[in-house]
Amino acid sequence: MRSRKLTCVSITLIVVLLCQNVHSQLQAGFYRNSCDCAESIVKDEVRNSFIKDQGVAAGLVRLHFHDCFVRGCDASVLIDSTSPSNKAEKDAPANNPSLRGFEVIDNAKARLEAICKGVVSCADILAFAARDSVEISGGIGYDVPAGRRDGKISLASDTFTNLPPPFFNVDQLTQLFANKGFTQEEMVTLSGAHVIGRSHCTPFSNRLYNFNGTTSQDPSLDPIYASQLKQQCPQGSTNLNLVVPMDPSSLGTMDAGYYTNILANRGLFTSDQTLLTNATTAIQVNQNARNAKLWRSKFAFAMLKMGQLDVLTGNAGEIRSNCREVVKVYQDTFYGQNTFYGQNPFYDQDPFYGQSPSPILSVQTKYITCIVSLLTLVNLWLV
Repeated sequence: MRSRKLTCVSITLIVVLLCQNVHSQLQAGFYRNSCDCAESIVKDEVRNSFIKDQGVAAGLVRLHFHDCFVRGCDASVLIDSTSPSNKAEKDAPANNPSLRGFEVIDNAKARLEAICKGVVSCADILAFAARDSVEISGGIGYDVPAGRRDGKISLASDTFTNLPPPFFNVDQLTQLFANKGFTQEEMVTLSGAHVIGRSHCTPFSNRLYNFNGTTSQDPSLDPIYASQLKQQCPQGSTNLNLVVPMDPSSLGTMDAGYYTNILANRGLFTSDQTLLTNATTAIQVNQNARNAKLWRSKFAFAMLKMGQLDVLTGNAGEIRSNCREVVKVYQDTFYGQNTFYGQNPFYDQDPFYGQSPSPILSVQTKYITCIVSLLTLVNLWLV
C-alpha cells in the first residue's frame, strides 16, 4: 500500500510539471541564463541608431504596436513578402512605406545570433527595442517580460481590420482597442505615442483639401495649423517622401504635447482630434495635458500590457535566425527526417507535410495529455 501511494505521489509530481508547461508565461529576465547580454545588445543598437536618426525611436514603437495588433506580438510584421501576389504585413498600405526601424532589429538579431545562436526571438527583440525607444525619448522605462516565440504567418490582408486607420472616430477606435482587450482610457493613453511620430501627407490630406461636400477644410482643424500643413503638403503632390512631424513642438520627446495640441485643435489625424468629441475621452485628454508625468506612467503600463498581447510561448511558433524569414522545414530524401534548411515563405504550409499543427492544437494536445495522466493517477489510487 505504501509503495502504491509513493507511485501515486510520483505520478502526481510528473503530471503537475507537465501541466505547468502547457502554456509558459512571459518572464522578466527570461534570458538571464541563456543569453544574459540580450537586452543590453538591443539597447546598444537602439542607442546607435537614435544618435544617427532620432526618428527611429518613434518608428520602433509603432513597429511594435503594428506587430502586436496583428496576430499578437509574434514579429510577423518583420517577415518579408515572397512575391507581389503573396504580400506580408509590412507591405500592406497601413505599413508601407511608413514603417521603419527594421534595420535596428536586423542588426540586433545578427549580433545575438553570433553569440547566442537560436536563443533570442525576433518578437522579444522588437519588444525590448520599443521599450528602449520609449526610454531614450524621455519616457519611463519598464521591465519587459520575455519568452515570446516568433510566428510563421504574415499576411497583408490581416492588417485591414486590426490596425486603426487615421480617419476613425472615437467610437470606432474604442471598439477596435476593446477587441484587443484594452480600455478606452488605455486607447487614449497609447495614442499619445504620436507625440514623437511623423506622418506622410496622404493620411490627413483630406482634412486640408477634400473634407466633405460642403467644405474643403476640416473645420475642427486650427486654421493657422492647416495653413502650415498645406505649405508642407501641397495639393496634388506626388512626392511620397514628404513627411511632417505629428507634434512640431515636442522635438521627439515623450511629453504631453500630443494632448495640448488636441486641445488647441492641432491633432494631425481625424483619429487624434476625435478624442475631444467624447466627454470621457475629452476629460482624459485634459488630464494628460496637465500631468505629463502621470501620462508617462500610464503609457509604460499600457505598453507593458500591449507587449503581452496574444503571444506565442513554450513550443508554439519558432525562433527565427533571420527576422525577415521563417524557418523552412524539408523532408530528407533518404531518411524522411525534418531538417532545418534555408528559409520558407511566410505562410504556415509545409510542402511535404501539409498544414503545420497550429499552436492552439499543440496546447490542446498538452491539456489532453494532462487529463489522461490525471485519470491514470485516479485509477491507480482506486485499484
